This record gives sequence, structure tokens and C-alpha cells, in this order.
Amino acid sequence: MTRLCRLHPESFVLPILLLSAAGFTVLTTEFLIVGLLPAVARDLGVTVSQAGLLVTLFAFTVAVVGPWLTALMANMDRKRLFVGVLVLFGAANILAALAPNIGVMALARFLPAVALPVFWSLASATAMDLVGPERAGRAISMVAFGIVAATVFGIPIGVLISDAFGWRSAFAVLAVVAFGKAILLWLCFPRRAVQTKAVPLRQQLGILRSPVLIAHVILSLLVFSGMFTAYTYLADMLERLAGFDGQWVGWAMMAFGGVGLIGNWAGGRIVDRSPIGSTLLFSVLLASGLLALTPVMSSPSLLALVLGIWGMAQAGLLLVCHVRVMKSAPQAPAFAASLNISGANLGIGIGAFVGGHAIQAYGLGSLGWAGTAIMSVAVALACVLILVARRARTAPSAA
Repeated sequence: MTRLCRLHPESFVLPILLLSAAGFTVLTTEFLIVGLLPAVARDLGVTVSQAGLLVTLFAFTVAVVGPWLTALMANMDRKRLFVGVLVLFGAANILAALAPNIGVMALARFLPAVALPVFWSLASATAMDLVGPERAGRAISMVAFGIVAATVFGIPIGVLISDAFGWRSAFAVLAVVAFGKAILLWLCFPRRAVQTKAVPLRQQLGILRSPVLIAHVILSLLVFSGMFTAYTYLADMLERLAGFDGQWVGWAMMAFGGVGLIGNWAGGRIVDRSPIGSTLLFSVLLASGLLALTPVMSSPSLLALVLGIWGMAQAGLLLVCHVRVMKSAPQAPAFAASLNISGANLGIGIGAFVGGHAIQAYGLGSLGWAGTAIMSVAVALACVLILVARRARTAPSAA
């Protein structure tokens, strides 16, 4: 196996594929809880809305610690860092599988939340370093393929395992996968896959003075808030509104992630040409899907169409938001990526919180409308950023 892994040590394809495989495990750990919320809530004796706060905890932890840890670790050895992240994720999943109450479960969610932004930021920066900024979108889409594939296979398979053997078994299997990926990276990831140039901490923090960068991070926050207002409770909606049993929920979420591969592919092709334009396109698609969600719950064919639009747009936004923010600060792309992750996860936490309150106040049927309202604000901000970018391009010629 080690010989096979060393066939092409200088090729950028090998490290990117390995990071994609690791990203599959990382994102499955973050979002598996979405598909298991009803089961976790029943077993731990809390409401679904209370269990949804586990999503909020994870997201807010990423948002608070992500940028600072990434800035501090940006110049560390990438191989050791990536392996260490996967070991931590494996240990956290074991803790989740054994959690006797919601408090221990919260700890099991907190630990990987600390490491996730470091992995995703530096994996993205590594991909960009390997191919250059002009092809960053395609390279990062290769890493993101593993992340999107987690929604196709990881999360739905976890739901199916939960339905057959219990939700604790899903976390146990994920722990084994995480440890296996750590061994794979240790054996196969080329230590000198990319020569990263050390970026001083002061230079990294300096990008915080850019109002355009801050606006891009706020846009990601809005996009992910609208997205996760409904997505956090998708499994519950499919159970209670569409009448699906646990097995059908798993297959539905697998199909949802499957069309996301189309969104990831499309996003990787268009984001390098127009980062903000591609964000606007996918945001409009997502808002349209959320708007139509509740009215089509009783029609399987229309529900499949709406979930397809939603899934494609959501996967596209995962990628284009990330690349968009990184390109807005090329002098410190890893730190910019961590800021995007921070804003996105703050949005995820806000979305889960807003969605939980919407359920309590207006019922599950209100989630699509609530998500659409937030996405409308995101669309408006994207339009403003497009105008700002056009004025910036024409200003020199006018002078």
C-alpha cells in the first residue's frame, strides 16, 4: 500500500484526492447529527428543537475559534496537522456513540468543532497553492467533492445505519472511518506536497481592515443562515410532513446529496469566472427551492423536484462562497477561508436557532418561508457587491 501511495508523490492530484477523502469524514461528522436529530432527541429525552442546539453549538464554536486557530497553525506541517485532526474527530465520534446524556453529547460536538475550520481552511489553501489562484475554484471543488459526497453517502448511510442499529452505531462506524483515514494520510500524503510560504500573523490579521472582505463574510453568514433554517430539520420535515419512515428519510437525503454533486461540479466551473455572480445564481435557486418546499410536501414528484433544486444550489454555495471569500484576500487565503468558515458556521448556528423557534411558534411548515426570507436579504447583498465590483473595475478607466 505504501508503495502504491508513492507512485506519483509530486503530482497535485494525490494530495488533493487525499484531502477530499478526509473532507468526507470531516463533514459527515459535522452534519450527521442533522439526519439523526429525531432519534437522538428521543433517546436522550429532549425535544427535537433542543437537540437542534447541538448544531448551533458546533457552528458557534467553529465561528468563534476558527479564524484564530487557523492563523496560529497556518505555518505548521500540513501532513501532521491533517492527521491530528482526523484522530481528534475519531475520538469525538466515540464519545458521541457512548454519550449518556445531552451534556456529554454536547462535549462530543464541541471537540471536532474546534478542529474543523483549521482543516477546511488549510486544505483549501493547500489546494490553491498547488494549482495557483487562477484555477483555485476547480482545485477546491476537488477537495469539496469529498465534502459534498458526505451528503450523498455519509449522512444518508448514517441515517440508514441509525434506522437499522441505532444512532450510536452510526457514530461508532464514523469513528472507525476517521481513524482509518488518519492512517491513510499518514502513509500516503506527501510531506512536501506543497511548499507553503510562511505568512506573518500581522499580515493575516491585516485583511480584517478590508470592508469588502467583511461584506463577503456577512454574505456567507446570510446564505448559510437561510440554508440551515430548513436543512437542520429536514429529516424531521420528511418524517412528519411528508410521512416518510426512517429508511425513506435516509434514501431521500442521499438523493438530496446526489444532485449536490451537480452543484459542486457547476460551481467549480463558474466560480473562477465570477465568484459573486455564481453566488447570486445559486442563492436565487436556493430561495426558490425553499419557497416551494412546504406546498409540495404532499406530492412526492414535486417534492423530489424541489429537493433537487435545493440540493444542487446548496452544494454549489458551499463551494462558491468559500472560493469567493478566499479570492477577496489573496494575500492571506487560509485566514480568509477561516473567516468564511466562521461566518458560514455562525450562519448555520443562527439558522438552526431560527428554525427551532419557527417550529415552536408556527410549526414545521414555516421553515421554508423563514429560510426564503433570509435568502432574500442575501440576494440583495450579493447584488450590492456586484455593483461595488463593477464600480471598482471602471474607476481607473474613468480617471
